[in-house]
Amino acid sequence: MTRAGETHTSGTHAGATRTGGTARADGAFGGGPVGLSKEGLPGWLEPVVRVAETVRPVQLSRFLPPKDGAGRQSAVLVLFGEGPRGPETLLMERATSLRSHAGQPSFPGGALDPEDGDPRGEGPLRAALREAEEETGLDPAGVQLFGALPRLYIPVSGFVVTPVLGWWREPSPVGVVDPAETARVFTVPVADLTNPDNRATAVHPSGHRGPAFLVESALVWGFTAGIIDRLLHFAGWELPWDREKQVPLDWRS
Repeated sequence: MTRAGETHTSGTHAGATRTGGTARADGAFGGGPVGLSKEGLPGWLEPVVRVAETVRPVQLSRFLPPKDGAGRQSAVLVLFGEGPRGPETLLMERATSLRSHAGQPSFPGGALDPEDGDPRGEGPLRAALREAEEETGLDPAGVQLFGALPRLYIPVSGFVVTPVLGWWREPSPVGVVDPAETARVFTVPVADLTNPDNRATAVHPSGHRGPAFLVESALVWGFTAGIIDRLLHFAGWELPWDREKQVPLDWRS
């Protein structure tokens, strides 16, 4: 587990060569062309590719973007890599001083900037890579984007979020870039996410219930846990778990 201020490297250090076509070859993401490619992905990612191609918005969440177009366009990077214990995904813990979702583990990501481009085109792809680089120090040159899930809505913050799926083809060191935004950066083995012992139902005082994961000394819940839960389910990776096991949240959550 990587703690705040430390650096984590998944697999081999990223080189300068880019495969898959997602960012500039020098590793500095400069808003250049981005795209999706399924070429050369490991076989274990095939179920995730199928999810991206077939899943419908209502299968992922009951919170969908407002029909009037309201909401702030944003994107998160759901990044899969190969770690010492097999397939893993990259998460970060947001700083407790932030106004939205303070202290919560999440995927790297954030709102689209004007220079990211069309929210219904390459904008979310570019924003996901840019935000991941800004928040974790990730080298976008080593990331191959291969899909995107339907846009979803987070009512509490008003974000319309596109989850962008990536393969960490050329892993690079990651860690906290700005402590004012990020408390720590860490990877979680998929085996830990599928382990029934690490699963629970988070219960908010408002009555809202949703999936939760207790991994790497963190409680992953809310939007991030919902995406992980649905990916595991539709990819066929989910194992039976005790849905009556509850984790209470407080009003500050």
